[in-house]
Amino acid sequence: MELKITQYDPNNIPNEADIPLPDPRFYEAVGGEEGFRKLISEFYDRIVESDIAFFFPQEDEEIERIKEHNGKYFAEIAGGPKRYSQEMGHIDQIKMHEPFSITPKHRIEWLGTWKEVLETFAKDVDPNLTQSYFRYLDEYSKLLVNRPKDLRGGDYRKAKV
Repeated sequence: MELKITQYDPNNIPNEADIPLPDPRFYEAVGGEEGFRKLISEFYDRIVESDIAFFFPQEDEEIERIKEHNGKYFAEIAGGPKRYSQEMGHIDQIKMHEPFSITPKHRIEWLGTWKEVLETFAKDVDPNLTQSYFRYLDEYSKLLVNRPKDLRGGDYRKAKV
């Protein structure tokens, strides 16, 4: 299974409406509610140890809350129950991420963590389903980059993927 992180190009950002949701069979393929909780838990356990840990709380209680809350979002986009939408309504994810200075390098770290987790926890899942989920994360994450250049003027368009 090849999960490819595509290049961020600020001149070629997808329209949100044009990004297809993952194949909804992915949720059940990773084990439904129990399997998806494990996947999300592992993702956040790794992300708080990553180079972008500063974006996330480090207290166990807070990270468990984020696993629960964000897990509902990721489960829903993967074909799981619509709990996030029912509880939160429509949330503009782009606006929600505006307070964070997200660079292409941060995006690559975030996607790299997802890639590691999926390669481990979804290794027995139909590769087309896993690729569908990852492709969505890859494309959608381009919308969340809001600092295409670092403060020292470096250009991240050439960030290694």
